[in-house]
Amino acid sequence: MVQVRKHHSLGADSELDLESWLRHVQTLAKLDGGALVTLRRAAELSAEAEKRAIAAENIWAEGASSFRTGLEMAEILADLQIDSEALCAAVLYRAVREKRLPLKTVEEEFGKTVAKLIRGVLRMAAIRSRSAETGGEGKSAAVEEHSENIRRMLVALVDDVRVALIKLSERTCAIRAAKNADPVKRRRVAREVADVYAPLAHRLGIGHIKWELEDLSFRYLEPSDYKQIARLLDEKRLARQKYIDQVLELLRNELARADIRGEVYGRAKHIYSIWRKMRRKNIGFSQVYDIRAVRILVPTVRDCYAVLGIAHNLWRNIPNEFDDYIASPKENGYRSLHTAVIGPDRKVLEVQIRTFAMHEEAEYGVCAHWRYKGTDRKSGQLEGQDGYEQKISWLRQVLDWHEEVGGNPLQDDLQSSEIDTRIYVFTPDGHVVDLPRGATPLDFAYKIHTEIGHRCRGAKVDGRIVPLNHELQTANQVEILTGKREAPSRDWLSSGMGYITTSRARAKVIHWFKQQARDQNIADGRGILDGEFKQLALNDFDFDKLAGKLNMHSLDDLYAAVGAGDIGVGQVLNTAQRMVRVDRVEQLPSLTASVARGEGKADVYIDGVGNLMTHIARCCNPLPGDDIMGYITQGRGVSIHRKDCANMLRMQSEESERVLQVEWAEKPKEVYSVEIMIEAYDRHGLLRDITTMLDSQRINITAMQTRSNKHKHTVDMVLTAEIRNFEELSRVLHRINQLPNVASARRRILH
Repeated sequence: MVQVRKHHSLGADSELDLESWLRHVQTLAKLDGGALVTLRRAAELSAEAEKRAIAAENIWAEGASSFRTGLEMAEILADLQIDSEALCAAVLYRAVREKRLPLKTVEEEFGKTVAKLIRGVLRMAAIRSRSAETGGEGKSAAVEEHSENIRRMLVALVDDVRVALIKLSERTCAIRAAKNADPVKRRRVAREVADVYAPLAHRLGIGHIKWELEDLSFRYLEPSDYKQIARLLDEKRLARQKYIDQVLELLRNELARADIRGEVYGRAKHIYSIWRKMRRKNIGFSQVYDIRAVRILVPTVRDCYAVLGIAHNLWRNIPNEFDDYIASPKENGYRSLHTAVIGPDRKVLEVQIRTFAMHEEAEYGVCAHWRYKGTDRKSGQLEGQDGYEQKISWLRQVLDWHEEVGGNPLQDDLQSSEIDTRIYVFTPDGHVVDLPRGATPLDFAYKIHTEIGHRCRGAKVDGRIVPLNHELQTANQVEILTGKREAPSRDWLSSGMGYITTSRARAKVIHWFKQQARDQNIADGRGILDGEFKQLALNDFDFDKLAGKLNMHSLDDLYAAVGAGDIGVGQVLNTAQRMVRVDRVEQLPSLTASVARGEGKADVYIDGVGNLMTHIARCCNPLPGDDIMGYITQGRGVSIHRKDCANMLRMQSEESERVLQVEWAEKPKEVYSVEIMIEAYDRHGLLRDITTMLDSQRINITAMQTRSNKHKHTVDMVLTAEIRNFEELSRVLHRINQLPNVASARRRILH
């Protein structure tokens, strides 16, 4: 029989067999029989992995058991009544992290969801290891900013709330075990928990975990202050408990007299919050009013205010010590009534009043919406609904998480999609830099320092050299390779090449070029435009007329403006587009067809029918937004049906060759057929890379020819693509030219 050591609420020093532990967790998490079988298998697999590791290494590290830590993590999560997949992930996480159990095995045994949860927690652990060296002591602005960025980075990596909860349980186990660690490690773990994970628990509204993390980290970071407050509390504990018992008895009688069915009990003020209040208000221990405190739980909000009246009738309230967090909830959705009164024997007493639902949210935060099952009898709605919606709104604003709450399976409730528009990357020394999504190494360089941007010659991401237009991702470690002198490239300002995405970096580059000599700007501008127009096959263009269209006094002024970055190449190309008549010898018909829907109504358009006549089927009368299919009729073009139309389903089975895949489309934009000549050194995957890039740019290819030269190992390609304007064509040509082995890509005039 597998033996496990009980933790926390179960007692730290007693032995318990696995079956007893499973029954305890089943009670906490309210698991069904099938979930219990799966959890048992996860625990057995973790135990087996640890036994194999111990046998292979011939060691036993007391207190470092991945198996026991996993059970402790699962027990913490079971108290939140989280689902069995998250419990299994918690049990197996440390075994996977310590490479005692392959993640592939977990996926085969327990499915993709459990493996995905573990993978998410591992990513958060990687962030922690990278940032560890930058953690500082104290609360300087720089240290606090770094901690906040780390918190935001962790959140940006999480696409499932359960990942954050598993990580919080793991760090809770770590801070509990820190008492057996050496002082240096103990302080490091405590600093990380205080700076990152206790605030994260607070933001998720999980009160009991937040309080434990704060108290334990405070114990190791400020041991003398912790011991002093603990001693003062202990000296008053017996007297305070006797006093609280008398108050509780009085309140229970008053609630019964008012016919309010509530629960009343005393609450222990945790040590860190006492110390923080003493520091914040610059007061002594005797002036902390909520050391003696009672909490009253009642069914409804109306009862809360009724009980408040009872308390104020019994005792005189202290001015300026009343807070209505029901009418004005805290930023994390916390709701309750707080009042301080002069209680019996003229001793200060804090009274907290809240509903049962509010208490669940205060204790279990983001988990409370599936844990609490009570409803308001009159409305039939969850009584805590308003507070929960406020909590979700707050999560969107502060954590940039978006949780779509349905009424279906728990895993659906827990899923969240990240709507963050920022990414968080590391400098080589571990500091965190935030950037907009889509940022490049050049954006990063200019965010660090203007001079670093000007001297940038290359970049490494996670130790690998990447192009300067490489798109950075959250948790990347970025190193900028610099030259001895400042020499920005004018290509960086080309929107088509994607080197710079932030206005800050673009402004810095433009300013640098403005400082250069006019002659140099003219020469650079001439080179840029000559290259662009040659690539676009605009060889006989009237540049003087173009300068006039752009309100320039002379062609040199235009060259100088382009060279200095005052005018973008895209602006010049858009003006040129309006000046010329683009060749339309083989302009293909639009791949859309107009479908009239009646007089006075705007046309709608259907993709997938070419230039065939179309009409809306009367049998199902689909509307824009419905899933649709097309059927080729005899003499009436294509009829458009809903996908679930009975007639369409019949025709699909009987005459599938006449059924078309179609979809609603926006009004077609004017496009032009352009031939693109590509010369390249042949390699495996070249054609795939070109077509993938064009697909990412939403460019439609209508024809393609390739010719290989086996002796020279070269290939010539001619692509016919649908292009909207010169600027889009320029961007496409630049991106093709950036692909490995491509020697040149340019437009070919149609004949």
